[in-house]
Amino acid sequence: MAEPRVDFIIAGVQKAGTTALFDYLAEAPEVSLSREKETHFFDDDERDWARPDYADYHALFAPPDGRPRGEATPIYLYWPNALERIRAYNPAMKLIVVLRDPVQRAWSHWRMEYARGWETQPFAWCVRQGRMRLFDSPLPDAPWGFHRAFSYVERGFYGEQMERLFGLFPKEQVLALKAETLQADPTSVLAEVRRFLSLPPATAAVEPRAVHVGREMDYGSELTDEDIVFLRRIYARDQARLASLTGIGFD
Repeated sequence: MAEPRVDFIIAGVQKAGTTALFDYLAEAPEVSLSREKETHFFDDDERDWARPDYADYHALFAPPDGRPRGEATPIYLYWPNALERIRAYNPAMKLIVVLRDPVQRAWSHWRMEYARGWETQPFAWCVRQGRMRLFDSPLPDAPWGFHRAFSYVERGFYGEQMERLFGLFPKEQVLALKAETLQADPTSVLAEVRRFLSLPPATAAVEPRAVHVGREMDYGSELTDEDIVFLRRIYARDQARLASLTGIGFD
């Protein structure tokens, strides 16, 4: 008899509070989460996806005990073929997507890569000419390529990504949230998540928490008004698509 499938995934997006949401859920005794937050199973292009070995995936979780099992790998919404692989694994999967203002998300993403030492170019260049790097060869000496590391702008086209998601899963299996609301009012967002996962209401409020706060250092760049206007124009059409699909918008 096949092992029961994982029930839900926090599938996006990077730098939008998915770690905080995972940590909140880790405190809920009614759910069972993966031993580590990001399993990176369905975005692993080295696997034989014609004959996937799900035993490797299930080994990342405690044995089934009747509770909903879930994980959080925020690249899944963005990475090519990840959602298709999830559907093949479990068509009934529930997917939670946390979206953040795409301009602020890009800026936070750049700061992370710069602090890691992988990024050496200023933000203004990265979101303009630097976008062409995504078509170059893999990043030397890094466990990911240019596409993973430097996709500051591309990851923010949420409308396109959500449209693809809704083409694979029915809307009732998808919960789209705003990172800004999760940060400001985690109690109400957690209540919504619990309803979505068919969990009983929580008995206590939760306090906002900050995770993965950017380190104090000289980044050599600032997010300028010019950068903001430039990116808002790039995202304008996609943001309209996102609003029509989910009702979510960012000023």
